[in-house]
Amino acid sequence: QVRLVESGGGLVQAGDSLRLSCAASGRAVSNYPMGWFRQSPGKEREFLAAIDASGRNARYTDSIEGRFTISRDIRINTVYLRMNSLKPEDTAIYYCAARHWADGSKFNPPSGQINWGQGTQVTVSS
Repeated sequence: QVRLVESGGGLVQAGDSLRLSCAASGRAVSNYPMGWFRQSPGKEREFLAAIDASGRNARYTDSIEGRFTISRDIRINTVYLRMNSLKPEDTAIYYCAARHWADGSKFNPPSGQINWGQGTQVTVSS
């Protein structure tokens, strides 16, 4: 069982920065690729970024590349999402995700067995 706990959300102004954290626990979780998604009211959950187990390889969706950075501290099984130059349209619930490295599951689009955190709200005021 993989458990993911996000933190770091809040209310900020346009142009501000935030860093979200996701603490992962569970058997073999250090081997799991991990990712960040977000969901706004009335919209589908959107893939943002993913990082491999080593923390050395990351990929992003085009809409946030250059503003958001995913990183991973493998010593403490924690993944981060650094968000710069926030915009009101970035307002959403942000979710951390983890998937098994060898069961065929995917992040983009999400398929198979994906473990989700409870989400953290990010609100960007104009």
